[in-house]
Amino acid sequence: MGRDGVKRLDADLDGEGLVIGVVVSRFNEAVVDALLEHCIQELGELGVRDEDIAIVSVPGALEIPLALQAMAQTDRYDALVALGAVIRGETFHFEIVSEQSAAGIQRVQLDTGVPVANGVLTTNTDEQAEARLEKGAEAARVAIEMANLLRAIDDE
Repeated sequence: MGRDGVKRLDADLDGEGLVIGVVVSRFNEAVVDALLEHCIQELGELGVRDEDIAIVSVPGALEIPLALQAMAQTDRYDALVALGAVIRGETFHFEIVSEQSAAGIQRVQLDTGVPVANGVLTTNTDEQAEARLEKGAEAARVAIEMANLLRAIDDE
């Protein structure tokens, strides 16, 4: 039920020509490696060339925002992806890490204007994390869509 003359910017998942940075946490490495595999495969399927993907490794989820910020400030990346896995343990540390990581990731994209797809899993169990490995591919799609959206808005 559109109206004539109304401009609409729809999802654009064409990754051709985009440069994407990916920051991965080494904590819960097996899960994160699988997330990364899904992410890289999806980026390729959407047209991003291997040479236009940069991967940076950090110790844990709390270090992800700083690496994202450093990458965003280079002006080399059209979008960034954060990948990690925070799995609940027996202490309150889970809440601190998951909340602060998510807040830092959000802050980077708002402060720099570079889109950041948050693919950091926060789950109660290893099994829940393993069931959500497709979030790596989802984060790749979000990064491409948001990079293209910002380009389209800028071109208006």
